[in-house]
Amino acid sequence: MNARKKLDYVTVLSEGFRYGMKNVPSLLGALVLWIVTIWIPYVNVGTTIAICTLPLLLSRGEVFSPLTIFDKKYYRYMGEYFLTFGLMAIGIIGAALFLYIPAIVVSLAWSLAILLLLDKGLNAAEAIRMSNKLTYGNKWTILFVTVTICIASFIVWTIISMFFAMISYRIIIGADSLESMGIASVMVGFISILVLLALIVATMAFFIGCQASIYGTLSKNIEEQH
Repeated sequence: MNARKKLDYVTVLSEGFRYGMKNVPSLLGALVLWIVTIWIPYVNVGTTIAICTLPLLLSRGEVFSPLTIFDKKYYRYMGEYFLTFGLMAIGIIGAALFLYIPAIVVSLAWSLAILLLLDKGLNAAEAIRMSNKLTYGNKWTILFVTVTICIASFIVWTIISMFFAMISYRIIIGADSLESMGIASVMVGFISILVLLALIVATMAFFIGCQASIYGTLSKNIEEQH
């Protein structure tokens, strides 16, 4: 009998970074298409389900097309998706009544449920139960990966913000006129916004990539059971 696969902190981060960076254009395109079509009834349900399951696409190690979010297969899971989401929300809210820590544990335990729903064709109860089983013994790793991404993003965000703040300060001090100061400030502000937006997209890609690595590793335990 094969040993049960466990998550490795360094492996998840390295694979997550590789998966995420390889699919940055596709992820950006999918998010833009989702935002553009979010106001269209019925279509927005399928695209939202697709966005929630992007880690599943990345876990296959391939570059996906942004147009994948319009695939009709996502509508087949509409009922099970809302049922699973509703059951998870009720459970997490209930756990939050016990001073939040249980809610964090439950959230980590059920974090793979939606992916299992679409990938393995499980029903809501089976997906939640299987997610709880797969994440058992791996919750600390999942938590540390999430915290690491948050801290790293905060540090990079702070450094970039301070860098552009310093440039703006130097422009104000060294400007020859209000007109030149205004033009330079606008240019710096525009560039800083672009850089920060790029950082947000990269962070999202990294996070989704790590989710893909986690799911790709733990879902193999299901395959070995059959």
